[in-house]
Amino acid sequence: MDEHQNGGSFNTEEADNIVKECIDSVVGNNDYNQNLVNKWTSAIVERCLTQLVKLGKQSKFIVTCALMQKTGAGLHTANSCYWDTAMDGSSTVRWESRTMYCVVSVFAIATA
Repeated sequence: MDEHQNGGSFNTEEADNIVKECIDSVVGNNDYNQNLVNKWTSAIVERCLTQLVKLGKQSKFIVTCALMQKTGAGLHTANSCYWDTAMDGSSTVRWESRTMYCVVSVFAIATA
């Protein structure tokens, strides 16, 4: 399943927009700072969960966040799910600034 397809009531585009807004509001134009990474990643996942729950979908959500300084090193991520593609869905957002990369994945599992 393509990462931008959506199943059932999960709207990938809507989730992508929420995640991008959350990353922008937490990290903004800040430069990478090792002392703030834990705070930023926690704030991003908590804010994403709060906004996703506000959508009122009958889903359980899992949100992961990886934040990495831009150093020229490679960053590879992958995920796989075994679920009901008609009702469940996922979204992965890759965001970058001048000094860092951020990858956030959202998994939505229908509860109804």
